[in-house]
Amino acid sequence: MSLLQRVERAQRGVGIPDSGTLVPVGPGLPPAGPGAPPAGPGAPPRSAPPAGRGELLRQVRARLHDEVIRAFDSLGEVSGAADARGKVAGIVDRVIDVNGFSVTREERLRLVEEAADDLTGFGPLEPFLRDETVTEVMVNGPGHIYIERGGKIQRVESVFLSDEHVMRIIDRIITPMGRRIDESSPRVDARLPDGSRVNAIIHPLSLVGPVITVRKFAARPFTVDDLVGFGTATAEMFDFLKACIEARLNLFVSGGTGSGKTTTLNVLSSFIPADERIITIEDAAELQLRQPHVVTLESRPSNLDGKGEITIRDLLRNALHMRPDRIIVGECRAGEALDMLQAMTTGQDGSLSTGHANSPIDMLRRLETMVLMTGYELPLRAIREQITSAVDVIVHTARLKDGSRKVVNITEVYGIEDDQILTQDIFAFEQTGVRDGKIEGQLKPTGIRPTFMGRFKANGVELPPGEFGIPAEDPTRPGAVHRGKGRFTAGETPQTSATVGPTVGHGRAVAAGGMVYVSSVGPVDPDTGQVVSGAIREQARQCLRNLEAKLQGAGSSLEKVVWANWSLRDPAEFDVFNEEWVRVFPGDAPVGQGTLMPPLQRRAGFRISIGVIAEA
Repeated sequence: MSLLQRVERAQRGVGIPDSGTLVPVGPGLPPAGPGAPPAGPGAPPRSAPPAGRGELLRQVRARLHDEVIRAFDSLGEVSGAADARGKVAGIVDRVIDVNGFSVTREERLRLVEEAADDLTGFGPLEPFLRDETVTEVMVNGPGHIYIERGGKIQRVESVFLSDEHVMRIIDRIITPMGRRIDESSPRVDARLPDGSRVNAIIHPLSLVGPVITVRKFAARPFTVDDLVGFGTATAEMFDFLKACIEARLNLFVSGGTGSGKTTTLNVLSSFIPADERIITIEDAAELQLRQPHVVTLESRPSNLDGKGEITIRDLLRNALHMRPDRIIVGECRAGEALDMLQAMTTGQDGSLSTGHANSPIDMLRRLETMVLMTGYELPLRAIREQITSAVDVIVHTARLKDGSRKVVNITEVYGIEDDQILTQDIFAFEQTGVRDGKIEGQLKPTGIRPTFMGRFKANGVELPPGEFGIPAEDPTRPGAVHRGKGRFTAGETPQTSATVGPTVGHGRAVAAGGMVYVSSVGPVDPDTGQVVSGAIREQARQCLRNLEAKLQGAGSSLEKVVWANWSLRDPAEFDVFNEEWVRVFPGDAPVGQGTLMPPLQRRAGFRISIGVIAEA
């Protein structure tokens, strides 16, 4: 039957089921046409006035929905939205006239648009998908639609007519991607033609009806200027991140849900030089790279027989055979984190990925957990060493209370000590106030110089004057010299802490109230200014010699010590330390207590430090 015949039959008020038999259109509604018999039992009489304007429009929509779907069950005959609007206009007029509905011109135009959207678009979602100010669309069953605009969630009046109506839109989204959703596979990830991310979940997992969540992405990818205009970060911070990308540092973008991780990753990806081969790997392709040499890979779920699944891990392993210069994984969620870390340390320097976390430290902990999800029984020390060697910078994003999205931390991962990963913030967001409900502040340098600054020069990256506000190199600053990462120091002479003496552990003596107070004294040789080598015994003896000199210089002595505090790097070494302590205080030893050593002293190489209070 031709399209024209379908329209004519719909205008006469009859539908065309699959069997070809003519039946009344619209469940519970009278067939169109004058002199039609009354509706079935329980149906309201046609002359009954509507309960209200909203109820009237609901009745019109329900009647239109059934008639249009039945008349156009073969959607391939509709060439587009404009064609659909023209063809359904007659049906809309017929439904309004036959049923005696009283609608305004604006309401009629809206009904035509909605019917056309049901045919060629995504139904009630279509207006919000076209609205550039809407960033998220959420369907909680047929009767509840929410949108996010300006970082704030609000409910809208639009609704679906039924669960089947929602399911029809879900099928329209996922069918072109070759994906499915049913009771045996009740959740699916997909994308819209513009790249927006879609998640759908249905019964039996959802108890409120079919649920759709659409994370919209701009048709034109955001640029640095856009994010600077939004207040996400300053132009100087993006210049710094661009230098990190060009220096082939490995970056992770972390943040909570909806904090702007993918948008930030997309902007960072734009800094990759155009002459490099880039491979992107995602569950649903969202990244919009503009470089000419980009290979986009997308994972695939299993088929109806439970076979054919291709995971992110599978694609990562395959990507290593595709001669990539850089690999970008849209998001690490599970065991693929191990493969990503290995890629970062085996030739794919400058790779990028994202992960859900509430802070940079949490991102590192999540990476540990994800590696353990592979099922390999790896020692925690080995996992942390792999993470430390692979990850250089964590860019942490957050959605603040006012709904704005900002980069709040740029954190360096620079080493490991005593099985703990060492990090330091290079830039941190400093809130200065709130004006008109908007949070004000800026991402500022913390005053810490990252250890990878030398990588910029080694890779030919020219830094601007002032180096983004990062302080100049100071060889006397504690912690300024670290052992480099393995992939950074290949072919180089490693730096050692012996080149610069620590500025901690020299102690300070203050006389007050007839007493002398001496702050922590460490095992530093006063002649060389270096930490004495050796185990706890040699360091304890040096501490005691230094302590004695400090007390004598302040007019006291070891014999006058009444209270002491010692900090040990390893509490298991207390017995050896105590042997040296008893040798100096053979009788009644001073009252004292032990504490764990602070990080600054640990990094200086101390195993012991001592502070005391003595009589003047």
